[in-house]
Amino acid sequence: MLRSASAQVLRQCLRYTSTDASLILEKSMNRVQILGRVGQDPVMRQADGKNPVTIFSVATNEMWRSGEAATGDISQKTTWHRISVFRPGLRDVAYQYVKKGSRVFVEGKLDYGEYLDKNSVRRQATTIIADNIIFLSDTTREPM
Repeated sequence: MLRSASAQVLRQCLRYTSTDASLILEKSMNRVQILGRVGQDPVMRQADGKNPVTIFSVATNEMWRSGEAATGDISQKTTWHRISVFRPGLRDVAYQYVKKGSRVFVEGKLDYGEYLDKNSVRRQATTIIADNIIFLSDTTREPM
């Protein structure tokens, strides 16, 4: 009984009925959060007549122990994430203060796109469009 009641409340929160009875609009969510180290100093680019964008990469690490929990070998995988910052205030702050090696927390949404490389080969790219960046490194010191 509790499950069906809570499911019903959740459905009511996530669905909106329009004046047209056959049309139901559902909310959806595209959010990502990463915590890692910046791989390169940011660059600012501007396409023809479009707003500028600050771009940088962030590395996240995943570690696990294989075999016995206490004595197994430790393995690590590094994943690189491309971050794009379009919001005017955040874009400029990111360009000025994000530095290679600094630790950052990035919130945003995933964006999947395609582009043609210099050899006219179609490539796919996954980008995080940043909505918020929290600087976790001291900007007055060099990273270790």
